[in-house]
Amino acid sequence: MSGSHHHRRPQTPQELRTAALETVLIERGLVSTDAIDAVVDRFENEIGPRNGARMVARAWVDPAYRERLLADGAAAAAEFGYGGMEGEQIRCVENTPEMHNVVVCTLCSCYPWPILGIPPVWYKSPPYRSRVVREPRAVLAEFGLELPDGTELRVWDSSADLRYIVLPMRPEGTDGMSEDELAGLVTRDCMIGVAVPRAGAVAA
Repeated sequence: MSGSHHHRRPQTPQELRTAALETVLIERGLVSTDAIDAVVDRFENEIGPRNGARMVARAWVDPAYRERLLADGAAAAAEFGYGGMEGEQIRCVENTPEMHNVVVCTLCSCYPWPILGIPPVWYKSPPYRSRVVREPRAVLAEFGLELPDGTELRVWDSSADLRYIVLPMRPEGTDGMSEDELAGLVTRDCMIGVAVPRAGAVAA
């Protein structure tokens, strides 16, 4: 899985139409590349990940929802009204003191768009896709995440048939926080597994 021979998947008809439309709009001066970049940034870092963050926060406060999320991630997302293309099959994997999970797509960039938004550039990059399989602890350290030596690390390979989301551990010292406040602690990177939520750190 971690070799250097990666095959980029063909673009879907929707992606080809989107690229063509973007080119026409820019050429005609109807929209700027900066405006497009700003919209993409919002979906990548704000709108999309907030969906997943709401699911994580609900799982932290509602044990029954947590069990449903771990049993069928797509059905649990549908309870919030999230679903559709790129989110038909979702598996949720849970972090514990003994186990930390991290997600990658070794072939391209399979990713649960309805609950995490647009995949970040680094997630799609060949170095991340290959190195996180071979040396996951080193990669996490580069993200600023140092795991205890006794914590097992498991790498999950997303595919077009099954995408993953990480259920991070609830930070200590958050007992008095509301569900909305808890959701504010959960970043996109926490749900990929390259970061963990921190009490007092509010997500953008």
